[in-house]
Amino acid sequence: MAKVTIQQLKEMKQKGEQITMVTAYDYSQAVLVEKSGIEIILVGDSLSMTMLGHPGTVNLTTDEMIHHIKPVVKGAPTPMIVGDMVFGSYNEGPAQAVRSANRLMKEGGCDVIKLEGHCPEVVDALVKGGIPVQGHIGLTPQTASMLGGFKVQGKSLDAAQKIVDEAKSLEDAGAFSLVLECVPEELGRAVSKAVSIPVIGIGAGRYCDGQVLVFHDMLGLFDKFLPKFVKQYAQVGQEIVRALEEYKNEVKIGAFPGEQHIFGGLSAEDLKDIK
Repeated sequence: MAKVTIQQLKEMKQKGEQITMVTAYDYSQAVLVEKSGIEIILVGDSLSMTMLGHPGTVNLTTDEMIHHIKPVVKGAPTPMIVGDMVFGSYNEGPAQAVRSANRLMKEGGCDVIKLEGHCPEVVDALVKGGIPVQGHIGLTPQTASMLGGFKVQGKSLDAAQKIVDEAKSLEDAGAFSLVLECVPEELGRAVSKAVSIPVIGIGAGRYCDGQVLVFHDMLGLFDKFLPKFVKQYAQVGQEIVRALEEYKNEVKIGAFPGEQHIFGGLSAEDLKDIK
């Protein structure tokens, strides 16, 4: 299959074909996503919690992000690979943002970058520097405390208009796509109609141009909390625990390894003189 491109995503929006996007953080996860045919992989800063055990996303560093982007690139040659800009890597302004994004692209090997918040001047500088940018508005987890916590955004008319205006200005600045998180469904529809670039929703209803979910959430691999907008398509975590418990029990009672798991070639008689 050919590599997914920005132009392909724009054509999918024009045709009304839904875009699928999911996170992945290592080689094995990326290989599985590659086999599924999903169009976009986000190496998201959610890895701070799901892979590194931090309480939130703020702790993650650019070095850690690059470390996780590299194996995903190796494992998934077809999907577009999005590298997430971590907290503190672009809030000082355009120059810092370009330096950080250059590292994700050059050292990590991702195809594009994503950054949270309404920062059109930063997006403009990145795009002028040859770096494709996916925006992220609505609920922005890196700065959720400034938004009153992890709550639905855009619930008033003024707040909804602000999000639509942000989407338009990020498109004008050169963003090729937007992630829209945790807003009322009709606002998701309005934002998707207001811009010509693909809008990929997470908790933004059924009328965006695509959907994104966190790998660990949708597969039951992360049980600290489960947002309302997540559908769990499998309980892989429970199955892994069951398998580990069965392994432990079989080792304890001597059922593993069995006859089919051992190597022959020498008998006890052959080895009787070895001390």
